Amino acid sequence: MFTRYIQSFPHSLNITMEKKKHNPNSHKRLKRDTFNSWSELTLDLLNLVLERLSFANFQRAKSVCSSWYSASRQCVPKSQIPWLLLFPENNNENSCTLFNPEEKEKLYKTQDFGVEFTKSGCIATYGSWFLMQDPQYNLYIMNIFTRERIDLPSVESQLGMVKVERTMQNWFRILNYHNGSRFLFSGMGMDVRSPVFWIDDKTKDYVVIWGLGSWSLVYSKKGDKLWNQIPDISDCLCMIYKDHKLYFFSCENILTIIDFSREVPQQTFVSGMLLLLHVFDIATPDYSGVVESKFVVTVTGDILKVEKIRSARSKTYNLRVFKVYSPGFLEKHELINSLGDESVLFDQGITVLANDTNGVIRNSIYFSDYGKNTNDIFLFNLKTQKTKLLHTFDCSLGQFSRAQWFLPT
Repeated sequence: MFTRYIQSFPHSLNITMEKKKHNPNSHKRLKRDTFNSWSELTLDLLNLVLERLSFANFQRAKSVCSSWYSASRQCVPKSQIPWLLLFPENNNENSCTLFNPEEKEKLYKTQDFGVEFTKSGCIATYGSWFLMQDPQYNLYIMNIFTRERIDLPSVESQLGMVKVERTMQNWFRILNYHNGSRFLFSGMGMDVRSPVFWIDDKTKDYVVIWGLGSWSLVYSKKGDKLWNQIPDISDCLCMIYKDHKLYFFSCENILTIIDFSREVPQQTFVSGMLLLLHVFDIATPDYSGVVESKFVVTVTGDILKVEKIRSARSKTYNLRVFKVYSPGFLEKHELINSLGDESVLFDQGITVLANDTNGVIRNSIYFSDYGKNTNDIFLFNLKTQKTKLLHTFDCSLGQFSRAQWFLPT
């Protein structure tokens, strides 16, 4: 996995082992067969231990023995703390660097990913899977821990009315064959707009979706040899994929929900949506304006619009949340002050349930900020209206060209 990955027991397990060894009623027996006894713990007890570990310690525990590995397949680590993948500045290097905020003193060097990976750009993530675009605009998804790789169809292999031709290595021509051939574009590069994807870690079933410029919406599932075009869906502003549903927001302020759980995707909702332009008190000296906004899908299927506002004076962030859609309501626009037992993962465009076991703070918004030399993660508490820095990484410490936060699974 990593060239510097520590193959030792987690600290929490060492504490438990010390207590066992000092049991006066079984000291001699445990001294003789302690190693075997740890591998014979009951499944329920193993699950209680494993589900309380961080992601890094969870991975270490999996390597203890075969019974621990089997138990690990039935539970997940408690915390959802993002990691940072740093790409080398030298494109001829074949490995990347990993930073885990829980182990601030350590950087892990990945094994050989190949020069193609370090030269590619990450355009979306899902857990430990990265959607990559290489310099020739070919797409593939890769798990950075297992190094499993799935090559996707070439971007020019389109099944639909919009045709893509590769005229030279990195030059493309796009034509629309609806009602006769109509020239759309000719030039260098491929506009892969707002890509999203999902993959099942066990079956490796997947779906990858992106906007072909402003002309078409395309997707590919496991087993497809071509990119399938969804008719009458175009001009993509942004997309979110959650629970086999695609939430598509067009530049014309139209929300379309497409169900991908069936063999052929089907539209289940279409509605015009007013993307509110909210009025600020510009007389306030601390006003700076909205620097970024994003649509977020909640656990229950509501759609929120989250606005990130930067203070001109203190250089800190404020965030505001508006509910713009609820299932059963055509339009719903209201400022909300509480997320209840959920928290927003701003970069991923979703909310998650927050509780004591998964390490996520309820009624909060997690977001990242990429500075000149830093990659920071912040937490905004809706109740207190305060922002605090959670994790930071100083990119000036190494020769890195770019970085990507992700939630390891």
